[in-house]
Amino acid sequence: QLQLVESGGGLVQPGGSLRLSCAASGLPFENFAAGWYRQAPGREREGVSCISSSGDSTKYANSVKGRFTISRDNDKNTVYLQMNNLKPEDTADYYCAAVYGPCSNYYDYWGQGTQVTVSS
Repeated sequence: QLQLVESGGGLVQPGGSLRLSCAASGLPFENFAAGWYRQAPGREREGVSCISSSGDSTKYANSVKGRFTISRDNDKNTVYLQMNNLKPEDTADYYCAAVYGPCSNYYDYWGQGTQVTVSS
């Protein structure tokens, strides 16, 4: 089994930045595409971004394009989400996910989540 552990969430003012990290263990992480999802209270889980296993390809939701950047370091078994110019509507629990092979809308492995709150 692949284990995923998120970190880096917290409270930030509008316009601020945070970097989330997702540490993977248990299986060769370089074989897995990885993504970030978020869920606000009372709302469905929303796909934010994904990155291919090699890091050569990335995708973003329209709501975060130009503000968020996904990256990975397979030598460290870690995927990151750099979040800039944060807005109150970015407030949510953020989850890291992984799937064997390419990016997909179906993920086999999930982290426990980390909370992001954007408020003045």
